[in-house]
Amino acid sequence: MSKLAWIVVLAMLTAAPVAAQQSAIPDLRGTWKGESESIILGTGNPHHAAAPSAEPRLNSVAFTATIDKQDGRRFSGTFSSPRGNEKFVAAISRNNTILVVDDDGYTVGTILAPNRMEWCYMHRSQTTQMVSCTELTKQP
Repeated sequence: MSKLAWIVVLAMLTAAPVAAQQSAIPDLRGTWKGESESIILGTGNPHHAAAPSAEPRLNSVAFTATIDKQDGRRFSGTFSSPRGNEKFVAAISRNNTILVVDDDGYTVGTILAPNRMEWCYMHRSQTTQMVSCTELTKQP
């Protein structure tokens, strides 16, 4: 077999698992837990509420995401902390990016492993600028 033919075969064998992985939709239903790593300018949101500050502050909160409905790439559930709950709707893009919308912000997520994902939340209002990333682990 020629050198070019070997290169083509190798490229096909390498690309096939990547293409299959991108088209596989993971089952995300269940309970996921993690601790946020947040930076907040202003008052925060209900989960990270504090007195207004002119300087950014760092904060961490324990979160639970409960995903109770999933139909293909679309799913929904509740995101909870000790200070409250909010419902969310979400979808998984074709490149496995997770896109989430809740009551007051947007989240972009990444699937790290079958039992781990990271969600990074963004919130902007007249009183708050905030970014928070949480690595979530699926509970047994």
